[in-house]
Amino acid sequence: MPRKPRVEFEGAVYHVMCRGDHAEPIYQDDADRQAFLACLEEACAKTEWRVHAYVLMDNHYHVLLETPQANLVAGMHWLQGTYTGRYNRRHRLHGHLFQGRYKPLLIEPDDDQYFLHVSSYIHLNPVRAKIVDAARAGLESYRWSSFPGYAAPRRRPGWLRVERVLAALELRDTPGGRRKYRVYLGEQARQVLHPGPGVGADLRQQAEAIRRGWCLGSEGFRQRMKQGLDRLFAEHRRASYGGAAVAEHRSRSADELLNAALAAAELAGEDLASLRKTDPRKQAVAWLLRKHSTASNRWVSERLQMGHEVNVSQAVRRVEIARHGALAGWKRAVRSTLTSKD
Repeated sequence: MPRKPRVEFEGAVYHVMCRGDHAEPIYQDDADRQAFLACLEEACAKTEWRVHAYVLMDNHYHVLLETPQANLVAGMHWLQGTYTGRYNRRHRLHGHLFQGRYKPLLIEPDDDQYFLHVSSYIHLNPVRAKIVDAARAGLESYRWSSFPGYAAPRRRPGWLRVERVLAALELRDTPGGRRKYRVYLGEQARQVLHPGPGVGADLRQQAEAIRRGWCLGSEGFRQRMKQGLDRLFAEHRRASYGGAAVAEHRSRSADELLNAALAAAELAGEDLASLRKTDPRKQAVAWLLRKHSTASNRWVSERLQMGHEVNVSQAVRRVEIARHGALAGWKRAVRSTLTSKD
């Protein structure tokens, strides 16, 4: 079956949604939900994604994310594949967890109002599903959404960005701004539960555009995205679009990080063959590549000439816990290559 094309560019913004296979649950308990959020946090570290909103429902999830690099496909492949593997190991299962490929909705990145519309849609999912009684308990009572992090910074993961959504309401991340945002979303929840003319109709129209559309933005933005699709179809056969382009992009991004890390570790490519597989510099570079790119163990092992790919996994664990000595020193050195991206 042909895959839908994925438009990628630096600074792109997406609403991403995916359901469980055959609409089955993708979380059996809170430990699974924590595991998914841990995977999302790791994905952000690997890809530099900026998450602006999310919600975990029983059989699907929604995420509003920004991609400073053009890497949605590689990042989503890692996120869903990694969570599926961890879920299956925990529950002693095998096979697919998600229903086909995720659905990405392109969002105009330069207009904060679209951030507001999509984040509200995401945060109101528990209300629509009647999981939360917004009038009685409030949306903060639903733990598996980014809204509690908007309402209280102490409940906010470090990878969640709230500034752009608040800015759409001319609010700041202050006690007063957060209080006004809670009031705003509470009113939206009441409109969802008791729809009427005006705002209620607007909310229904916005929700339909998010559920059914492929692109959300001005007519000019939609035309530019259509032109991007035309270029993709001209460059790749429609029936096979995605595979080669994705692999090439993934390899190019990892190669750039590899070159920077080798320089920080004072290594040249021709040095690698003569060094032992457990050389601390190799291990530090391997750690950086696995933590901050979507490169596989096999790819890292081949590039660094570390032998069997299990050596990469072992190296990552050693570097992760290193606090003193040569390994910790090289860890700091290669990590400095990320500074320019912050």
